[in-house]
Amino acid sequence: MHSTYLNVVALGLLSSFASVDAYWRMGCPGTLVTERLDPIIDPGKVSGHTHIILGGNAFAPNMQYSDTQKSTCTSCSIKGDLSNYWIPTLYYAAENGTFTSVPVSGGTVYYQQRVSYPGKKLMAFPAGLRMTAGNPELRAFNGTIAQKAISHACLNYAGGAPPQGPALPTVNCPQGVRAQVYFPSCWDGVNLDSSDHQSHMSYPTGDQPDSGVCPDSHPNPLISIFYEFIFGTGDFANEWYGNQQPFVYSMGDRTGYGLHGDFINGWDIPTLQNAVDNFVTIDQGQADNVYYNGYFSAPAVMGTACSIPPVVDEPVTGNLPNLPGCMAVGETMSIVPGCTATTTLGQDLSGIFTDVSKTLGWAYMGCGTDTYGNPALTGPVQDTQTMTVEMCIGLCGGKGYSIAGLEYGSQCFCGNSVPARAMPIPGSVGACTERCKGNSTEICGNGNALSLYQKCNGACNNAQFGLGGSGSSGSAPAAPVASSAVVAPASSAAGYSITSSAVMMASSVVTAASSAPVVSVSSVADHKVTPVNPIATATAASPVLPGPTVVSSPPASNVTLPAGWTSAGCYSDAVNPRSLSGISFAWWGEAMTSSGCAAYCSKMKYSMAGTENGGQCFCGNSLVKSKAMPSTSCKTACAGDKTQVCGGPGALSVFKSASAKPMRRRGAHKHRRGADAHAHHFEARS
Repeated sequence: MHSTYLNVVALGLLSSFASVDAYWRMGCPGTLVTERLDPIIDPGKVSGHTHIILGGNAFAPNMQYSDTQKSTCTSCSIKGDLSNYWIPTLYYAAENGTFTSVPVSGGTVYYQQRVSYPGKKLMAFPAGLRMTAGNPELRAFNGTIAQKAISHACLNYAGGAPPQGPALPTVNCPQGVRAQVYFPSCWDGVNLDSSDHQSHMSYPTGDQPDSGVCPDSHPNPLISIFYEFIFGTGDFANEWYGNQQPFVYSMGDRTGYGLHGDFINGWDIPTLQNAVDNFVTIDQGQADNVYYNGYFSAPAVMGTACSIPPVVDEPVTGNLPNLPGCMAVGETMSIVPGCTATTTLGQDLSGIFTDVSKTLGWAYMGCGTDTYGNPALTGPVQDTQTMTVEMCIGLCGGKGYSIAGLEYGSQCFCGNSVPARAMPIPGSVGACTERCKGNSTEICGNGNALSLYQKCNGACNNAQFGLGGSGSSGSAPAAPVASSAVVAPASSAAGYSITSSAVMMASSVVTAASSAPVVSVSSVADHKVTPVNPIATATAASPVLPGPTVVSSPPASNVTLPAGWTSAGCYSDAVNPRSLSGISFAWWGEAMTSSGCAAYCSKMKYSMAGTENGGQCFCGNSLVKSKAMPSTSCKTACAGDKTQVCGGPGALSVFKSASAKPMRRRGAHKHRRGADAHAHHFEARS
């Protein structure tokens, strides 16, 4: 089983057809991928229209149950569920003939006890089961029980929304349109699929798709599933025109009657059966966040961080001249005359990472996670609005480090190992989607997300994406191994170096101020730069310190401050923006000390300086979103002088000049004179 983050709830549901019928609701906060794939209807090839796909990251053009079990994460929230769930994408059809994808906030899947059959117990989905619900070709309501399973709800929290129904709403829905799909729950007991992908399953007898007794032809009651996807149609409230609603599904359906859903079972079957057998009934109205009997675990990996790159190379979101696949809007599914669309499978990974394996000899490791106050990479750090992937690799390689990480579009971190908690999820793109400030065609991490690169030692292979079946363009992910590797425990992802939180610090750090791929500083004051060869300088020795040291009571006289400067105490540091935001991660070419940080900030005409976490220096003229903290929060030794204090995790040792604005303390905490903060170039991320 693979650990992933999930939000599982067991709730009681009172219904008209049963005295008590329990269910749980599974949130899927992130979309795995949006593309023209459908391994049920069009296995091994490009589908006719786009789908929003949720679930396990082994999703592929052609896949079986065994492929689902290769998933290393899921965009949903139950640890034991590696299934895939999908519905068509919704677009806004503009008056000028173009199309814009409508945002969707993930999805929700309900698991319910709704059907029965005499003498039979409710069963989990069998391994290998797949099915569809709905019909993409419908453009009118036909009154069948199968079509009653398809519906739309107009969300208007102020009241006045029309009743939900099978068609797309014809009025503006301020909080969006909720697309709803209820799947058949009665199985024939023999077939895991069928030629139409529906006849091996059946809705119960009667006229309601969501409750009743299974027919004799399908006498095996299964747990019921129900999808909800909320589309942000309210974003287009001021763009309606003509006499009809302006939204269209990806198969060219403007009515909404063609809404449909697909499901491939990827559950760990014993886990699902245990859940089915042991539902906990909770009265309606109780907390919607109850973990069920230990079968589902608390968060480990956020579902929003589990994503894969598309294997159909075409734009499917944003503003488009045609619907993807050249689907025409109309009463039947057809192609726009003269329009051409790709029919081949193949990944374009340029929007995920920059391939420098041949040019610089570094490989992309994947998208790792980061934590404020406990950085994943603890070597030198640089923050510049001209940051690029090549620049960061040049910085880290030039100081002898083997791993470079980029975050927030502008920050570069160096190290020689990645702790297990920060490792990329193999096969997942992750949350690294922010463009580099110095090159908008490159990706430089994101908030709490690191684009990780590693110097190659032998073969230079980038991380691979697209796990799964024979139709996938990817394979099981391979990752470079750090030269100073420590063998990873069996429970952690293989292929990366894992060590304890040793602090690797260099005696100087490159600062960039131009768009050159790699630069070094010849003068911090005027930011003159000289190009350097990252490979030629990569052999420079990097001093290794054993880790952040806690100083109990350093002598105040150890910190030498500029004339007129005094210690102001220990203060909290915000992240966005920084509490001292004049210069973030200041560096003047020497190992970090509070004395050096104060001198540098003074030289740069700032009235305040702060050091943090042993190796970070910040300059500014006022503290923003900060409050006084106990002196015990600032006890981390400076990297360049262990007798000086350089703040602590999320805590600044603050120094100020006589010209600084008066500081208003919010607490009675006292900070000893000279207990400076810990400044360095690696950032504590939020």
